[in-house]
Amino acid sequence: SSMTIRAVLFDKDGTLLDFNATWMPMYRTFAGIVAHGDMGLTAELLRQGGQNDAKGIVAAGSLLAVASTGEIAALWASIAPNHGFDDLVLEMDAFFQRESVRAAVPVNGLSEILAGLKQRGLILGLATSDSEEGARASLTPFDVLQHFAYIAGYDSGHGIKPGPGMVNGFIAATDLRADEIMVVGDSGHDMAMGRRAGVGQCVGVLTGTSPRKILSELADHVIDSIADLESLL
Repeated sequence: SSMTIRAVLFDKDGTLLDFNATWMPMYRTFAGIVAHGDMGLTAELLRQGGQNDAKGIVAAGSLLAVASTGEIAALWASIAPNHGFDDLVLEMDAFFQRESVRAAVPVNGLSEILAGLKQRGLILGLATSDSEEGARASLTPFDVLQHFAYIAGYDSGHGIKPGPGMVNGFIAATDLRADEIMVVGDSGHDMAMGRRAGVGQCVGVLTGTSPRKILSELADHVIDSIADLESLL
């Protein structure tokens, strides 16, 4: 189309970070804490959240794949009411913020790719279902935070995906128009967020939880990873 893309709003997990490699171990460990070491209950928490340990994947569209900490905590508290925490959301976020510095696995070429896009004059933003602090913590080891003009988490005051709020926050922070923004993510939630905000392009990547079949029905383009953004632009 003739529209000019001036900015890219990225999802984090499954887009900048390899989803399963980063999150499966963290989910497994924290589920064990919530279950007080009960292996059967731990397995049930993971299963109902959408994690299949045997296959090594988190299911597309499942709570563990796309939800905010509050939504995951609500599910887990309903399955394990005797988890023992006054505020499960607070405990989960603190755990993820602490652990993700060690656990985060970047997609190949992450820092070079983002630096290259920035050099093209694009404004980069981040919209994640993680907490804002979790986003900063998990990306800190890769020296990329300076490339972002905007970072929004589920707790940044813009609402949660698939609502359009995080895109609208990016627009407000950067003085862009919606049609100048490309949203890049690995889930239907990301594509829906972009559509509801009226962005110029929605691009799906295959480094996360959704297969091509799902994304191709929702995205304008589906690419293997963010490494292919250069050629798309």
